[in-house]
Amino acid sequence: MHTGNIAKLAEKAEICKVLIFPGMKIALVQLNYRIGDFDGNIVKITEFIERARREGAELAVFSELSVTGYYPQDLLERQEFIAAAQAATEKIAGHCHGIAALVGAPVLNEGERGKKLYNAALYLADGKVKDLFCKSLLPTYDVFDEYRHFEPNKSFHLLEAGGEKIAVTICEDLWDEQPVQYEFGKDKLYQCSPMEELAKLQPGLIVNLSASPFSVDQEAWRKEILTRKARQYGLPLVYVNQTGAQAELIFDGGSLFIGPDGKILREMAYFREDFLIIDTACSQEATFQPGAGKIGKMEQALLLGIRDYFAKTGFQRATLGLSGGIDSAVVAVLAVRALGPENVRVLLMPSRYSSSHSVDDAVTLAQNLGIRYDNIPIQASVDSIYRDMAPLFGDLPHDITEENVQARIRGVLLMALSNKFGCLLLNTSNKSECAVGYGTLYGDMNGSLAVLGDLYKTEVYALARWINRHEEIIPHHSIIKPPSAELRPGQKDSDSLPEYPILDDILYQYIELNFSPEEIAASGFDLPLVNKVIRMVNLNEYKRFQAAPILRVSAKAFGFGRRIPLVARF
Repeated sequence: MHTGNIAKLAEKAEICKVLIFPGMKIALVQLNYRIGDFDGNIVKITEFIERARREGAELAVFSELSVTGYYPQDLLERQEFIAAAQAATEKIAGHCHGIAALVGAPVLNEGERGKKLYNAALYLADGKVKDLFCKSLLPTYDVFDEYRHFEPNKSFHLLEAGGEKIAVTICEDLWDEQPVQYEFGKDKLYQCSPMEELAKLQPGLIVNLSASPFSVDQEAWRKEILTRKARQYGLPLVYVNQTGAQAELIFDGGSLFIGPDGKILREMAYFREDFLIIDTACSQEATFQPGAGKIGKMEQALLLGIRDYFAKTGFQRATLGLSGGIDSAVVAVLAVRALGPENVRVLLMPSRYSSSHSVDDAVTLAQNLGIRYDNIPIQASVDSIYRDMAPLFGDLPHDITEENVQARIRGVLLMALSNKFGCLLLNTSNKSECAVGYGTLYGDMNGSLAVLGDLYKTEVYALARWINRHEEIIPHHSIIKPPSAELRPGQKDSDSLPEYPILDDILYQYIELNFSPEEIAASGFDLPLVNKVIRMVNLNEYKRFQAAPILRVSAKAFGFGRRIPLVARF
């Protein structure tokens, strides 16, 4: 396959000479925006328009909804937000002299019917808005809900600029034929193809303004779609994606210039801002980004997610509970790499059930990372609550209630530290635990951001080994010991859960692939076990509804990309 050849080229960092169709000099501007920060976004966009002009570009292309940041959600229902977006667009247009630009912004629907807004690409030239192109295909699956706010475009025309006829498209407009998915009906989601309509007008170039969020498989799907479209219509294709994180959504960039034969000619950086001018009138060298692999890309995405969440909310410092286990260890490492050791502070909170090696592992990790740690044993607080509740509990045996008291005391201590010192609490739960409800509300589920909430336990272990690939940062014992919440004597996760490789395989097929219990069992699992796991997933929807926002790195994360009724019996 062509995509396989691309991967090989990327791995070997090969460079080859290619011939590009005649045309114009275009700047691909891949930036990190902040939602609703109109002043900041204006400065960022206009600085790069000026740079593109200085370097001789005729057209600068930015990403989808670049003026507002993607995705503004119900801010789009506020009149003053739309007015601010319009004013910002006009200010940006004022810088477009001697150069033109394509920027993304919401625009009012002046018609008598339909939604009040379009998701548009605006062509700015000669100091004003000269033309606009509206998005036709409005995704309403997974994390997308664009039809809630926007009217779909139904009329098509080309942009004529620099002697070139350009088909301007916005993100999903090139995804009318989805790659083969496992979701029911996803591969035939749309009834029309914007590019088929635009192709009738005989363009010489396709430009796509995009806001395509990261998932571990998205890069391959994206390249498959874009290279196929360029090849199908025999046209070069400019694709500009945004980078940066907006809470749960992480955008990886990876903007592309693709030749009319479907070969990728230029590939821009991933997980950071980048700028590139292509001269379509000259022969150029094709360049690719080095491959990172699944776990490496996950790490880059999570680091960007943490860094931007703090920067865009105005916080600098983080805290978390360090238990000596694998999940808190990985979160601590990521927090330090994203924020710096001076901005991370952790608490060790052992109980009578905490093993000495767990405390030792936590101390070793904190020392390896150069972060401040404090040790606050919780047993006296636990015993105090047990005494206070004894008249109510009577002779009832100890059960999960007493275990949860320990987790909730730890949650109280962490939130006290967070409040007193202005540190955001990072949640350390993984996707496997979130799925089956293996977590305590108002205890270990506390936090402002769930860093590992979209990584299965087996992926957390893989990430830990990746972190340790050059030197031992996470103590080896934290990686090899049987996972345990240490809330009762000799407790192991496997006491109540299948071993994680088995559990994660079942969960992946149920959550990501949307397989039925019978389909999952057919892949080699006992149907009663499959039904037990699925029952646990379904019963714990109420917990996930109250969980911290999760950094999305898979195709189906918990949160607003997976909406299940709280009271369903199905």
